[in-house]
Amino acid sequence: MGALMQIGEASKATGVSSKMIRHYESIGLIPAADRRDSNYRDYGAEDVHRLGFIRRARDLGFSVDEIRDLLRLWADKRRSSRDVKALALDHIAQLDAKIALLEEMRATLAHLAQCCEGDHRPDCPIIDSLAGAAPLPHH
Repeated sequence: MGALMQIGEASKATGVSSKMIRHYESIGLIPAADRRDSNYRDYGAEDVHRLGFIRRARDLGFSVDEIRDLLRLWADKRRSSRDVKALALDHIAQLDAKIALLEEMRATLAHLAQCCEGDHRPDCPIIDSLAGAAPLPHH
C-alpha cells in the first residue's frame, strides 16, 4: 500500500473537500479512516481511489444512493455490464427530465424578462408573477 495521507492531502489529491470526505465516511460511502494516536485520520491509496470514483460520479450528477450502487458494482468483479448500463440509462432519463424542466423554467423567465420594460418605473411583470399578482406564463 502507498503512503498514508491525512485528510487535507486526500482532499487535494481527489478534489473532494475535507468536509465531504467526513460526510462520506459518516454515511458509509467510504470506510472510516484509520486513526493515529493523535486522532488524525489516515487515508491509503485505496481510499483515495474510492474518493476519486465518488467525485467523478458526483460530477456526473449521480445521487448518493446511485453512487452506493455503482460502488457495489465496481467492487463486484462478477458484475454484469448490463446492470451498470441500466443504472446509467436511468440516470440519463432523470437528467433529460431535469433538462426539460430547466428549459421550461428558462422560457418562462425569458418571457417575463422580455415583458419587463426595465426602466425607472416600479411596474414589473417579473415581480408581479412571483408575487402571484399575475399568472406565470406556460410554455
